[in-house]
Amino acid sequence: QVQLVESGGGLVQAGGSLRLSCAASGRTFSSYAVGWFRQAPGKEREFVAAINWSGVVTDYADSVKGRFTISRDNAKNTVYLQMNSLKPEDTAVYYCAATRDYSGGRYYTRINEYDYWGQGTQVTVSS
Repeated sequence: QVQLVESGGGLVQAGGSLRLSCAASGRTFSSYAVGWFRQAPGKEREFVAAINWSGVVTDYADSVKGRFTISRDNAKNTVYLQMNSLKPEDTAVYYCAATRDYSGGRYYTRINEYDYWGQGTQVTVSS
């Protein structure tokens, strides 16, 4: 069982930066792949970024490539999402999710591939 807690959200002006954190409980967190998703009002939850258990392999949605960076520190049981050059369309509730990785090092981009979810953190980008 893994419990996830997101933090770091807030209000920022367009062009600004935020760093989200996803803190996990559990001694085997390094065995889990992690993803970030977001959900804007009236829209479906969508994939943002993913990272494999070691942090070597990552993937990003086209809308955030070059602006967002996902990373992890397994010693701290934490995954980060550094968000730069934020735009008003990045406004959403951001969720981290985790799934045990039995494959040997891949990442996951689909909502139904994740077993554990945090409660989310609000990010608001003003124009």
